[in-house]
Amino acid sequence: MTGKRILIVDDEESLRRVTQLRLQQAGYEASTAADGDEALAFLQRHPQDLVLTDLRMPGMSGLDLLKRIRQDYPEIIVIVVTAFGTIESAVEAMKHGAFDYIIKPVNSDALRIILARALEHHELRREVQSLRTAIDRKFGFESIIGRSKALLSTLENAARAAQSASTVLVRGETGTGKELLAKAIHFNSPRRDRPMIVINCGAIPRELLESELFGHTRGSFTGAVVAKQGKIEMADQGTLFLDEIGEMPLELQVKLLRLIQEREIEKIGATQPVKVDVRIIAATHRNLQAMVENGTFREDLYYRLAVIPLELPPLRERPDDVPELVAMFFHKFKQRLERPDLILPQTLLPHFSTYRWPGNVRELENIVERLVVLSPGPEITIADLPEDLRRQRDPLEAIQLELPPQGISLEAVEKELVLRALQKCNWNQTKAADYLDISRKVLIYRMEKFGLKKD
Repeated sequence: MTGKRILIVDDEESLRRVTQLRLQQAGYEASTAADGDEALAFLQRHPQDLVLTDLRMPGMSGLDLLKRIRQDYPEIIVIVVTAFGTIESAVEAMKHGAFDYIIKPVNSDALRIILARALEHHELRREVQSLRTAIDRKFGFESIIGRSKALLSTLENAARAAQSASTVLVRGETGTGKELLAKAIHFNSPRRDRPMIVINCGAIPRELLESELFGHTRGSFTGAVVAKQGKIEMADQGTLFLDEIGEMPLELQVKLLRLIQEREIEKIGATQPVKVDVRIIAATHRNLQAMVENGTFREDLYYRLAVIPLELPPLRERPDDVPELVAMFFHKFKQRLERPDLILPQTLLPHFSTYRWPGNVRELENIVERLVVLSPGPEITIADLPEDLRRQRDPLEAIQLELPPQGISLEAVEKELVLRALQKCNWNQTKAADYLDISRKVLIYRMEKFGLKKD
């Protein structure tokens, strides 16, 4: 991340100069400003990647400077510097958008680590945005909308994977957007200008799948009146997406393994192999590890495919994303089906959020389209909703509990529940206690009992 532009804001000239020298020696392009006003004037003329600012300064405080930067330059990372006795102020700065804080006296090694982590995080966010732009431009953004932690983690890893040629295995239930993610990885990769060939291993009869994948020579079998190029050869220099890889017969898994290892294929009826250069992305809704254990999927192929595993979470595990998806699909179908004045009341959204969505995002999209088509009045009512959505559910139904046969620790479950409530409420103890329907005193007791504290 060297070469990045960093602005140091501090009213102590000697500290400014020392920090500037340290950062320049580390390879950064470092500039300085003596106060908040000078910093803002500098930012108007010189774009920066990161601002390192002291919190206690005469005139405009570091907190006020942070607020101005977040308002006018939201893409700039801000790290605050504080004395040991004012850590509470640094925490307040974090609430207003600071990436991190560092305590005086500034340790050179600690500063370099924090800067590197902040800039890497920023770069990943840019890559995720680029990935999302690719999805939006080519295929529509619908099936990958959301801000849940699990989804964002998958997108960040996908952004990293896109820049490599490594094999990717996308796992997720039907309707979670596996193909959409695979296409986004391809179109955000160095192979974006080369073909991406998609083949569904479960949709092609077993007797035809080998020919579809590898091709055949003329006369190699009855009906082969002409030579045929296979999908793998068509994807040369590009990407091959193997959807539902778990449906591939064992005899073809051997040939796919050879493709990955040797970068060559053998057509049906051919006497010589053909060299190919393809990047493989596979996807499945099945548990390949379980299939390996019962002998229906090759172990060596599994590990060759799962170099970079990506998990798309089911919609029931990210209920906070449902209202955003509903709003997006509703707007889309109102325009497409020419019902721009149709209203979906906010009071109906809890019915969507508490539904289990076994068909995931695809099911949600279909239901919203059906509502736009069939709702007779100017406003969608509860009577228009499918029966499964009309039924109000107990909040306990939203909790996923997989009880293991060997038993489970109730205390461990309680600890996990308290932890998740704190994370959901951004570690606000009052809100977390309300969420769990307990007193704040009881919550604090549980936190101390389980050793729970924010990192």
